[in-house]
Amino acid sequence: MGLAARWFRIPFWQRVLAGFVLGGLVGWLVGEQAGPWFQPLGTLYVTLIKMIATPLVFFAVINAVASLHGQQSVAALGGRTFLWFAGTAVLAVGVGLAVGVLLKPGLGLEPLTVADTYVEKVVPGPVQVLLDVVPANPFAALAEGRILQVIFFAGLLGFALVKLGERTAGLRALAGEASAVMIQVTRFVLEFTPIGTFGLIAALVGTYGFERLLPLGGFVFALYLACALHIVFVYGGLLLAHGLNPLRFFRGAAPAMQIAFVASSSFAALPASLRAATHSLGVKPEYAAFAVPLGASIKMDGCGAIFPALTAVFVAQYFGLDLSAQQYFVILLASVLGSFGTAGVPGTAMVMATVVLSSAGLPLEGIGYLVAIDRVLDMMRTMTNVTGQVLVPVLVAKETGLLDQAAYDAANTDIALEGDEARR
Repeated sequence: MGLAARWFRIPFWQRVLAGFVLGGLVGWLVGEQAGPWFQPLGTLYVTLIKMIATPLVFFAVINAVASLHGQQSVAALGGRTFLWFAGTAVLAVGVGLAVGVLLKPGLGLEPLTVADTYVEKVVPGPVQVLLDVVPANPFAALAEGRILQVIFFAGLLGFALVKLGERTAGLRALAGEASAVMIQVTRFVLEFTPIGTFGLIAALVGTYGFERLLPLGGFVFALYLACALHIVFVYGGLLLAHGLNPLRFFRGAAPAMQIAFVASSSFAALPASLRAATHSLGVKPEYAAFAVPLGASIKMDGCGAIFPALTAVFVAQYFGLDLSAQQYFVILLASVLGSFGTAGVPGTAMVMATVVLSSAGLPLEGIGYLVAIDRVLDMMRTMTNVTGQVLVPVLVAKETGLLDQAAYDAANTDIALEGDEARR
C-alpha cells in the first residue's frame, strides 16, 4: 500500500487534529520564526478555500432554486430558517450575559491600555446594509467574494430559469453539472486542510506567545466557556427536542468546526460546512445550498451574540458601572438585530461590539482593550458561528422532511475525497 493510500485511509478529522497538534508543538519549539516559516502554508490554504467558495455558492444556489421550485416553497423555507437564526441568537446572547455576570471577567484587572492597532469601526445604517445586498455589478460581486450579493443574483437567475421553463432546460442542467464540478473541486481542496492547519497553528503559536493572553486570561476563559456551553447544551438540546442524536451531529459537523477554529473565518469554512450538512448530515442539497451560505453571512452566534454580550458585561465591570434591566434588554435586542444588520460587513465581531456598546451607553474604548487578543478569541467565536450555520439547516430539514435520516445517523466525517474510486 502506497503512502498516499495510507494517508487517505486515516479519517479526515484525525488528519486535521494531527495537523493542529503538530502545528502547536512546532510553533512552541520554533518560536517567533514559525511565523515567516509556516504562515505561507496557512495563507495558501485560506486562499484556496476563498478561491472555491464564491463559484461553489453561485452554482449551488442557482441549482437549488431551480430544483426546489414546485417541491418546497423557497420563501417558506427561508422564513423558517431565518426564525431559527434569530431564536438561537437570542439564546446565545443569554448565555453570554449569564457567563459574564457569573464569572465577572472585568473585575480585579490592572489598568489596561487600548491596543495600537485598534481603529473604531464605522457602522453602516440599516438602509445602507439592505441596499448593499443588491449588487450594482454582479461580476464585481463574484470577483470580490461578496456572498450575500452572490446569493441574491444567483437566486434571481434560478427563478428566471424556472420561469422560462423548457426553453432553459439545458441551462438548468448545466448549472447542476457546474455545481457538481465545484463540489468535486471542493473535495480536492479540503484534502489540503491538515497541512493548512499545521501552518496556521504553528505561525499563531510561534508569533503570538502566551504572555499577551495573561492580562485578559479571564475574558478568554469566559468566552470559550460561553461558546462551549452554547454549543453543547443549547445546540444539543435543540437536536434532542427534534429527536436527533447530538453526538451524530457533532461527529458530522466536526470537520467544518475544526476548519472554522483554525482559519477563524466562516467563509473559509463554508465549503466544508456545506459538505458537512449535505454529505455527512443528510440535509437535502437543494435546501442546504442556500441555507448554509446565508448562515455564513448572517448567522453569527459567536461573533454577533455571545461576544458582544460578554464584552458589554466586561466593559461595565471594568469601568465599575452597574447595568440596569433596561440596558440588558438593549444588549439583547442590539445583538440579535445587529448581527443581521451588519451582514457582509468586514470585522463582524468588532462591529457588533461597537453597536452593542453604543446602544447600551457603554465606553467604546473598552473594545480596544480586547484587540490584542482578538485572534485567539476569534477562533472559538468562529467555530460557534459555523456550528450554528450547520445546525439550523439540519433542524429545518428535519421539520420539513428534507433530512435523510439514514445519512444523519451514519454521520460520515470524511468530507473530502470519497471511497476507493476517488483515491485511485
